[in-house]
Amino acid sequence: MTTTKATVHRNPNQQTQPCGNFARQFNSYLSMILFKRLHRLLCASLLIAACAIPTSVTAQNSAKSVITNELVRAELMAYAPQGLDPGKPVWVGLQLKHQPDWHTYWKNSGDSGQPTTLTWTLPPGVSAGDIAWPLPKKIPIGNLANYGYEGTVLLPVPLSITPAFKPDSINQDLVVKLQASWLVCRQECVPQDGEFVLRLPAKGSTALNTADFDTAFQATPKPLNGQSSINILGNTLQISVTGLPATWQSKTLDFFPETPEVIETAARWTQTWQNATWTASVPISSQRLASPTAMPVVLAAQADGERIGFITTAPVTGAWPSLQASGSGAAMVPINASPAPVPISFWAALLGALLGGMILNLMPCVFPVLAIKVVSFTRHANDQRSHRVSGIAYSAGVVLSFLMLGTMMLVLRGAGEQLGWGFQLQSPAVVATLAALFTVLGLNLAGLFEFGQFVPNSLATLEAKNPAIDAFLSGILAVVIASPCTAPFMGASLGLALGLPALEALLIFSCIGVGMALPYLAASWSPTLARLLPRPGAWMDTFRQAMAFPMFATVVWLVWVLGQQTGPDATGALLALLLALAMVIWSFGLRGRKRIIIATLSVATFAMLVGTVGKNVIKPLETESSPVSSDRWQNWAPAKVEQLQASGGPVFVDFTAAWCVTCQYNKKTTLANADVLADFETKKVTLLRADWTRRDPTITSALSQLGRNGVPVYVLYQSGKAPLVMSEILSVDEIRSALARL
Repeated sequence: MTTTKATVHRNPNQQTQPCGNFARQFNSYLSMILFKRLHRLLCASLLIAACAIPTSVTAQNSAKSVITNELVRAELMAYAPQGLDPGKPVWVGLQLKHQPDWHTYWKNSGDSGQPTTLTWTLPPGVSAGDIAWPLPKKIPIGNLANYGYEGTVLLPVPLSITPAFKPDSINQDLVVKLQASWLVCRQECVPQDGEFVLRLPAKGSTALNTADFDTAFQATPKPLNGQSSINILGNTLQISVTGLPATWQSKTLDFFPETPEVIETAARWTQTWQNATWTASVPISSQRLASPTAMPVVLAAQADGERIGFITTAPVTGAWPSLQASGSGAAMVPINASPAPVPISFWAALLGALLGGMILNLMPCVFPVLAIKVVSFTRHANDQRSHRVSGIAYSAGVVLSFLMLGTMMLVLRGAGEQLGWGFQLQSPAVVATLAALFTVLGLNLAGLFEFGQFVPNSLATLEAKNPAIDAFLSGILAVVIASPCTAPFMGASLGLALGLPALEALLIFSCIGVGMALPYLAASWSPTLARLLPRPGAWMDTFRQAMAFPMFATVVWLVWVLGQQTGPDATGALLALLLALAMVIWSFGLRGRKRIIIATLSVATFAMLVGTVGKNVIKPLETESSPVSSDRWQNWAPAKVEQLQASGGPVFVDFTAAWCVTCQYNKKTTLANADVLADFETKKVTLLRADWTRRDPTITSALSQLGRNGVPVYVLYQSGKAPLVMSEILSVDEIRSALARL
């Protein structure tokens, strides 16, 4: 007898979320193309939100794993007709029975929705394969179309049993645990998920659900023994397939691409038969996410009273179209088309990048580097030539670093990564490395050691004869620290850069670098400023030691950032490693025999800590999103923005990150201002916070839609109006003025 247990998680106060009927509400100010992208993000976030809801209901069925609610009946099934011996066919699957007019989604959900996800927990020696997706159907919803399932569908998954599987000596059952999430929709959508436990007897067969699995296997597309090809002709896919059953000829076929967001799902398309060859012309999506060289496609038809399907992978030939901005929206042009003339907005972006780079020097991120530059300027106060060389070298380090960061971001985004400005500080390893670097710099400024103690004499002599090297490296350091910040004028310029050809985008990045370096370059070439600088003297030692504290303050900030990304264990581990690192540096400054003994113990301690707790530094948190810090604020999700806009309520979104000092400053000042909070309350504004501390492609995509690729970004949404993007340096007057116009 098979015994089971199942729980389902849903929000008891949850309202249905609109997923299919937003087009009518947004057509006044959003194009359908943009709506489709927001719609997909909405449904994805609904699933994420549902998974975090703790309320549970236990299914009352001792024979099967069954979950029943007002929309879906979900059942975990198993099929092992020959038992659980290695190499024998064993299947498990989730069956969903939908209420009339409701549906869930195929692996490519179409214009909206989200596929059902199955996460298995299995004993050693047992592994689960991929879902053998049955044939879907095309489900029109307004001006959109989805691929999914109505009625009853079983999603079968094969289990692989190996000789390594050893049943428990007491309990001979194979315990299968499943965490499933599905999005059930009509014109509105409700995310649901369930936890299942299924016990299969290790001895004997399990064949109670044979009919259900046979139906699912019959509905699974079969590999096609024929030839298929796809040729790109303008903005359409010209598809040709041979080897289809003779009984299909002259029939109208259903066409389903497995690659999402490549075709216009709801658009009209044509198909014809040329003898035994089936051909079709399908429009390409203007917002496609991939340019595949081969596409798996499914063809289906009704034959002999049954609906059957075949799957084939068609190689793609021809040049994919690419998006290129135009005055009225996105237009499709071939990839190898001639580049368009540089738009006027590009020159405005260059100016904005230059001004933003200059203002970047006033951002809190750069304060630690300012300390280093003040010491450097004072050192060369009486040496005009060294002063100028230092300015040029520093400027070169800044500009080249911006170009390098820009190149890395463009290359990684071109490879499919969803990255934005400041992406390097989304990596715990980078944050920990910077914390160690600033600890070392702080100890150096405090006088604990000199770098000359740890480098060969030849290298120290070279550095003394070439002070420009110090200036160049300080320029690189300035960019590393300043890059997470987005100064006024920079946001729009960076957002535009990602949509431009590489050379034009890099020109914008270089202008930011020139703007940041320009004040130092001008000061280094100004005799007037040189005369105003104090003369070198004993006071410089005290000033240098005092400048160690901004460095240590930066370390405190970086440790806090790491804690937001990887949790308190990482914070403790990093602090222990930094303490051990400081001990190593101190020990190498000792003299005589005690240096050998203490340094050996210090290095051994540091190595032991790296081996034992070092892994905690880069171990990510298990939760997908960080909770907000105040009851006034809710976690951001596209679903919430769309829902609240649809109901007519204004929404304010704070796109922020723990590593963004400007974000934290605005949060503790403007956004915590009593008058601002009172205005939010009066206008009944819902406050959402999108935390980008860790990499989040959904937030990156939302920023891109706003023309931004870095934080901070502050947006006020109001139904019927375009989103209002506010300044990076948020003021009380600006936000109160915007709220007054609601």
